[in-house]
Amino acid sequence: MQAGTYEWKSDFALKHIAEGEARGEAGGEAKLLLTVLETRGFTIDDDLRERITTCQDHEQLHTWARRAATAESLDEVFT
Repeated sequence: MQAGTYEWKSDFALKHIAEGEARGEAGGEAKLLLTVLETRGFTIDDDLRERITTCQDHEQLHTWARRAATAESLDEVFT
């Protein structure tokens, strides 16, 4: 059997695989948001970095990203 070709069938496995994928996607979205903020010249302190990287809510990350594109301050992004 080749790696990556096995199809998980149990509800337990499928649930945890889906959760892992969602966490991975949120992590990627968080990294992209940090990149946008840093590119725009915002200084990201440790507390804000943690708030962003621990967020698992895709809609919240998308909202912040949309705001980050045009915001004049971090307050405009995160309030």
